[in-house]
Amino acid sequence: MSGLSTGLAAAALTAWIAELEPRGDRTAAAVLASAANFTGSALGPLLAGTLAGVARQPLRTPYVVYAVLLVATAVLMLAPRETVSHRLDRMTDLSFRPRLAVPKQIRVAFLPPAITAFVTFSHIGFYAALIPSVLGERLHQTSPLVAGAVICELFLVSAVTIVITERLRSRSAMLSGLVLLWPSLTLLASAELLRSMPLLVAASALCGIAAALGYRGSLAVVNRIAPDDRRAEVVSSYLIAMYLGNSLPIMGIGLLTDWTGSVPAHLAFAAVIAGLAAAAVAVEIKTAVHCDRVRDSR
Repeated sequence: MSGLSTGLAAAALTAWIAELEPRGDRTAAAVLASAANFTGSALGPLLAGTLAGVARQPLRTPYVVYAVLLVATAVLMLAPRETVSHRLDRMTDLSFRPRLAVPKQIRVAFLPPAITAFVTFSHIGFYAALIPSVLGERLHQTSPLVAGAVICELFLVSAVTIVITERLRSRSAMLSGLVLLWPSLTLLASAELLRSMPLLVAASALCGIAAALGYRGSLAVVNRIAPDDRRAEVVSSYLIAMYLGNSLPIMGIGLLTDWTGSVPAHLAFAAVIAGLAAAAVAVEIKTAVHCDRVRDSR
């Protein structure tokens, strides 16, 4: 149910923010949407970890607080104007068939941001899957507040990075994010092997920077190339690539850990994600060269 609600909201709200941008600036809309995403992802673990550590009912209080926040958000949702001009008159005309499509004319341009989103969120998923075992088994940190603070650091750094790199070109941001995945993975693996909290803190910060650049850059490209009348479909297709990247490493690490143990599984997946990042860089460069040739031929 959480996945269903997130999927329904994320695609619609990302497209809505782009359409509400007063200057029609798709890059600014991508910065706002991605910064809001990462800020929420930062505050959630910190708030939950704090409540779990200090509240009298640690398993229930976070849900109560979150429910209050949901109600407040629902009320605020009434304020922005609706951007859909053609509304349906009857519920029977409403179709719930999934609308996923990438128009033929933008498929080549769509591939690099989709792959970047997959790899970027594979990194985040890998990190999220790794943190509990690294903190508990390797660093002997069992406090929910510590776990929440480490995850908060990653996403808070991401949110700040998105804001301060707003003027960085979207394709430059994508490539920078992909390149930074390699040192980030190296620091994370080193933190686990050496049982070092300072290395884990450094890995969290670098992971946050890489994630911010990869997500913001790829989303800006998708916002820019998506036709106005099909933006929700294109953004939904992009988000599917993103969420697949976010979920597959977690399942894969769990299966591989049962066979090989935690440390070999983590190192193997770090190598896989590093390889995917290299492939994504190659695809982006090849696509850029192809687009330049097409532009020159015209």
